[in-house]
Order: sequence, then C-alpha cells, then structure tokens
Amino acid sequence: MRNLDDVFPALARSAFRARFHLRGPDREYLDKKGIDTVLTHASDLLSKRLAPAEPKNDGKQTPFRGHPVFVAQHATATCCRGCLEKWYDIPRGRELSEAELAHAVAAIGRWLRTEQTG
Repeated sequence: MRNLDDVFPALARSAFRARFHLRGPDREYLDKKGIDTVLTHASDLLSKRLAPAEPKNDGKQTPFRGHPVFVAQHATATCCRGCLEKWYDIPRGRELSEAELAHAVAAIGRWLRTEQTG
C-alpha cells in the first residue's frame, strides 16, 4: 500500500480527481451527521461495494453524488478496484484485507476533513 502522504500530492495533480468537492446536500449531510458517522458509513459502503475480490459492476459501482462518501471515493481514487490498484498498489482479484479497507477509509477521512476546513 502506498502511503497517503505520497498519494495525496499525486491526486492533487490529477485534473479529474482535483475537480471533486463537497457541495450542496452532500456537504450539508457531512455537517449534520459529523465526520465519525460518515466514516462509519464509508467503512460499511466500502465493505460491501469494494472489498470483495470481484465487486459487482466494478468500475461503475460508485455514484458521483448522493452521499459524501461517494464524492470522496472519486476524489481519493477509492472508487473501484482498478483505481485502488493504480493509485494505492492494492491488487485486484482478491478480497481486501482489514488493513487495506482501513487504509481506503483513512484516505476518505483525510479528504473529507480537508473539505470541511477548506
């Protein structure tokens, strides 16, 4: 797994990843529920949608809006197994370990906290 301190500068240089920001209902949801609750949602969502060895609709399973976690997944390249492999060196074709899942959730948390203060 790549260190988040190495991944985040690379994400910032990606025109696609850098265009994501929390707006409207997604930002309001984070403000209302709080970071801890939203990160619990992130863990649950990623466990179901990303952790399996072969996720259903991999590459298309993450909506672009509708929950702050979805936006954060695209911003942090934790949206599909291909992106996890490319950006975090987490290989496809096997179930995510607990450490890998926690790493992806940590990336989402780091991005969400930046959005709250930025």
